[in-house]
Amino acid sequence: MVIRGIDHVGVTVPDIDAATAFFTAALGAEVLYDTLRREDGPNAGEEVERRLGVPEGTAQAAVRMLALPNGPGIELFEFTGPRQRPPAVPCDLGWQHLACYAGDLDAAVARAEAAGAVPLGPPRPLPGPEEGWRNRFAYLRTPWGSTLELLTYPDAQPYERTTRRRRWRP
Repeated sequence: MVIRGIDHVGVTVPDIDAATAFFTAALGAEVLYDTLRREDGPNAGEEVERRLGVPEGTAQAAVRMLALPNGPGIELFEFTGPRQRPPAVPCDLGWQHLACYAGDLDAAVARAEAAGAVPLGPPRPLPGPEEGWRNRFAYLRTPWGSTLELLTYPDAQPYERTTRRRRWRP
């Protein structure tokens, strides 16, 4: 078996419709399908709790698959239940941010801001093995507090001198 790449990233959000609107406006995502429509749910019980490893009394209220213009997918989950922690920040253990490549970083940051994201600072140069004259990144917070990174690296990067493998082929 050979892994071909990331198929999708799962994101738990407080409101699936608001998150859909954000990812559509900010990243150009499109709705592919609803795995669980709110009006057909909730999906709950011992099997769900065991399969997902969530506390007793947790229920999936809605599940939706989005597609980014050049993949991967973003699977949105809305849960109800006895426990829900705030979104992870970069110092927390576990999956901590979604990074998307942008052809025009300034336009991508502006689009995300217009959709409700809050920048954590202006775009900055990529450091070290990723540096290049036009290679930059910016971190933003989504409307519900998750971390979104937007980056661009149109110039050759120093790491490319030591391997033929590339992170992304813009």
